[in-house]
Amino acid sequence: MPKVERPREKLIKYGPGKLSNSELLAILLHSGKKGENAVELANKILKRFGADKLPHLTFGELKSYPGLGPAKACEIIACFELGKRLLKGKKARVYLKPKEVWKELKNIRDNKKEHFVIFYLDSRNQEIKREIISIGSLNTSLVHPREVFEPAVRNLAAQIILAHNHPSGDPEPSEDDITITKRLVEAGKIMGIEVVDHIIVVKNGFLSFKEKGLLSQT
Repeated sequence: MPKVERPREKLIKYGPGKLSNSELLAILLHSGKKGENAVELANKILKRFGADKLPHLTFGELKSYPGLGPAKACEIIACFELGKRLLKGKKARVYLKPKEVWKELKNIRDNKKEHFVIFYLDSRNQEIKREIISIGSLNTSLVHPREVFEPAVRNLAAQIILAHNHPSGDPEPSEDDITITKRLVEAGKIMGIEVVDHIIVVKNGFLSFKEKGLLSQT
């Protein structure tokens, strides 16, 4: 297999999110069998058992498949078991309503400086990452699309939610808020990453650009 197409090299260069299930499994297999490389073997294993059943297969079931010896079977089982243990009890945060974002930002609601926060979400509205982009009064030079969307691309986000606080306690958007939102919505369209909402939070409430119909006007 050409070096640029090898799963391990692709993971190092592009990250795990760019690899198919077969390529990820191939990394665990290390090698294929006579007449098949690791990716081809992994693809056949997934077709035989199904991606949903693979994490639950027993040692005997894996070992019985041609090309899978005891060592490979153990590595696959150990990988999935470790994943189950690390993810046990963890609930993905899902953001569907502005009030949920407001609740999450209680640490900045009444801060004396404006904090501009981005929620990076997958296609199911689950949080991938959260990042403070800037601190201080918002303006177009302080909040640049590059700073907003570079982490989105890096973390394979499908959509983002913009949020910031108003130290004055008044959630009504300023002209700068509207201008910045318009700029980021346009940049998102070019990048293929949707700006779901811009939420201004204060101690006792919030304003949603989407609920107020301001997002569609930007």
